[in-house]
Amino acid sequence: MTKIVDLLVRRDGYTHEEFADRWQGDHSELAKDLPGLQRYVTSVPTDPERAAYDGVLELYFEDMDALSDAFDSDLAETVQADAAEFIDLESGPRLIVEETVQLDERDD
Repeated sequence: MTKIVDLLVRRDGYTHEEFADRWQGDHSELAKDLPGLQRYVTSVPTDPERAAYDGVLELYFEDMDALSDAFDSDLAETVQADAAEFIDLESGPRLIVEETVQLDERDD
């Protein structure tokens, strides 16, 4: 499983709450339809005033080919344009990783 992990920073002019509402609302409705996307997780800090980032994004794909196909799609262009309105896309780091699950209690 290939996963993108982004640590997100909101654009100036947005409160943390405004950022989270937009990201987990209208933006998520767009992004969840990316082709090949298997899992989509958004996380916000429990104490945003003390956090270095406003959110953590995880996008799961079967493999790098599926990830590449998703980001080459027309929908990805729309999703990225929408994200650029409220996320400072240059501020947070991005990791593309191969996930290895060591424990998942949900599987029991």
